Amino acid sequence: MKTLNVIILILVILGGLNWLSVGLFEYDVVSEIFGGSAEVGSKIVYIIVGVAALYALSLFGKVTKNP
Repeated sequence: MKTLNVIILILVILGGLNWLSVGLFEYDVVSEIFGGSAEVGSKIVYIIVGVAALYALSLFGKVTKNP
């Protein structure tokens, strides 16, 4: 389970960095790699990052738990 949490964290960070580049430079790294935001590859990456973010919501309980 720890490995899954690390993978999820990496995906959420990469997704956040992509949104940072969109906000600052209007440059979407994912759509650039796959040839546009409407392409299947881009949509798959967006879905995977979105599912990772949903899973990351479940980690709040672990982070906020008192020792």
